[in-house]
Amino acid sequence: MAFHDTTVEVMLTAEQLAARTKELGAQISKDYQGKDLTLVGIMKGSIFFLTDLARQIDLPLTMELMGLSSYQGGTETTGEVRITSDLTKPMNGRHVLVVEDIIDTGLTMQFLLENLAARHPASLKVATLLEKPSRAKVKIPIDYKGFVIEDRFVVGYGLDYGEKYRNLPFVGVMRTD
Repeated sequence: MAFHDTTVEVMLTAEQLAARTKELGAQISKDYQGKDLTLVGIMKGSIFFLTDLARQIDLPLTMELMGLSSYQGGTETTGEVRITSDLTKPMNGRHVLVVEDIIDTGLTMQFLLENLAARHPASLKVATLLEKPSRAKVKIPIDYKGFVIEDRFVVGYGLDYGEKYRNLPFVGVMRTD
């Protein structure tokens, strides 16, 4: 029995994640053909999606990581966004694709997009694995979307609960029973 069998119910299988990531990678490859693309992954949650997506993009690209926090360890956002780790390279003139694990309220992404826009990229777009539109407080333009999900707290494939469960190969829902 795996450690998560009694605590997590599968929502999106590893196979579903891989298939959708492949589709997104093909679309991004087409859209950015001939452009200088930089993927900006948001730590820590997007790491699995970022690496799998990058492998599906048939272009030379660069990758950067940025750390943001609005949860401070709980299951609800505090609404206060902090940069915990900044980019190492300038984004001026680059085509930037932000890669995020989940967009729910949109407040963190709004903060990030304003911050990155001030760095004068050639273009700035968003790819997210998951969107929870029922929780949206601001409208975020999502250019590449994996899945729309209902308002449930999810873990796995980079998403965590108390820094645990990120290593699950699927996206699941914490069981409350």
